[in-house]
Amino acid sequence: METGSPDEVAPAWVVWRQDDNGNQFEVTRVPSREEADRVAATMEARGHKQTYWVSPVR
Repeated sequence: METGSPDEVAPAWVVWRQDDNGNQFEVTRVPSREEADRVAATMEARGHKQTYWVSPVR
């Protein structure tokens, strides 16, 4: 079994943010959907007006 391939090491999920003016920014890249969901939920819980979402790396 080969280890350290790019598919295993590279983050596979992106957390995005959109501000009040419609500008979209990449917040972070993480290796799992669960971690990305946690980051997005943490950011939303801070009470800012921005919108956060998760998408796979393309």
